[in-house]
Amino acid sequence: MSIETELADLVGGLPDGMTEDVALGTGLADGYDLYESAIGHVAVTFNPKGVSSVDIADKAFEDRFVDRFGRKLIRAEPPSAWGRHIPAAIEAGRPGKLPVDLRSVTTFQADVLHRTATIPKGEVRPYAWLAHEVDRPGAVRAAGSAVARNPIPLIIPCHRVVRTDGHIGNYSLGGPGIKHDLLEHEGAHPDWLEGLASKHIRLQGNTSTKIYCHPTCHAIRRSKPENVVDFRSLDEAKNSGFRACELCRPC
Repeated sequence: MSIETELADLVGGLPDGMTEDVALGTGLADGYDLYESAIGHVAVTFNPKGVSSVDIADKAFEDRFVDRFGRKLIRAEPPSAWGRHIPAAIEAGRPGKLPVDLRSVTTFQADVLHRTATIPKGEVRPYAWLAHEVDRPGAVRAAGSAVARNPIPLIIPCHRVVRTDGHIGNYSLGGPGIKHDLLEHEGAHPDWLEGLASKHIRLQGNTSTKIYCHPTCHAIRRSKPENVVDFRSLDEAKNSGFRACELCRPC
């Protein structure tokens, strides 16, 4: 039996007399379809507001959806434009033109997730960066909680957010091993990042340009190796006469 057949047997349970089209059109139920990703099949759910969740396509994904959102799921094709954008959004790790439904999180959490969606593929940012980007520099822990509650992983790339100390950290979509694999797939070199974190290296600077960056920033990665210097803190970088990169905006 295919995974599509197994999952189709799990969904349903609409009120008497209600058609699937009505349930989907009114948002009383979400549709879902299956898509390939770097970590295997994922279930992408959607409603009139946009894509509402992404989850690993196992036998328990509907139960997890109902527990969190309180709505039924119906196997359906998304609107044609969304159907074209969903695979691209999964591969790119950003929504692009795809609408997303973040009603399940708070306004602050939504702001954090929108900033998370701007992290380029192959790069990572710490929780403290997210807090600073939404003008709440003291809310580092709250920013971490927002990332943990991301309902749309892969499309909103919370796997690109790491702990403030630089270590990779956990991941809600299957755990740290999945996060490691995604970062490796995208060229962020998680083993190298873990090595930097173990040495308490937070930033890197270019001695030619006198600019410091997050270690995965494409600007510092284009630097000649002999021009790259490590820093353990912002103060160390600034006291060495370096200024912040305008692309990755280290803080």
